[in-house]
Amino acid sequence: MSDLSDTDPTITLSLSSQIESLLFIATEPVSLSRLAKTLEVTTRRVEKTLANIQIEYEDRGLRLQWLDGGVQLTTAPEASGAIERFLGLEVSVTRLSQAALEVLAIVAYQQPVTRPQVDELRGVNSDGALRTLLSKGLLEEVGRLDGPGRPILYGTTAEFMQHFGLGHLTDMPLLPDDETAVEDDRSQDETE
Repeated sequence: MSDLSDTDPTITLSLSSQIESLLFIATEPVSLSRLAKTLEVTTRRVEKTLANIQIEYEDRGLRLQWLDGGVQLTTAPEASGAIERFLGLEVSVTRLSQAALEVLAIVAYQQPVTRPQVDELRGVNSDGALRTLLSKGLLEEVGRLDGPGRPILYGTTAEFMQHFGLGHLTDMPLLPDDETAVEDDRSQDETE
């Protein structure tokens, strides 16, 4: 006799399992409201269940990644080496050059920013590095500056956020000057 749980539609999965299933098939971050509507529960219940799933995943190969109010199922960063070998990517993956990393950091922290502003900070032309980052989908054109020549403004993409495991730009590490400013603010708060 076969196990009916595999084919019987009256046997239901837990909310946690249903959310996992939806996130597994989603190709992009899913809003909590969409999950709640699909599963016919409150967003608060979805939020609590996701918090429990996140705790369960701490020692596993999967993670929940938050981006712009949505959540996505991803692999653990610690598994990247094995995943690259499994997919045969270790040879074909191109690392970013030092110049590209510099440009990426400048845009990430200063966005939106123009190429001339990036060039001024770096002290050299950044055309090649910008083209590389645009082609890799880490940067995008986000508008034009109101001014002479109307230069293009650049910003980071959702792919940048996913690649670096960020939910919001505020999750980026503080720059040394920012850390000093935060410490100064804390000292001032303590004296008041």
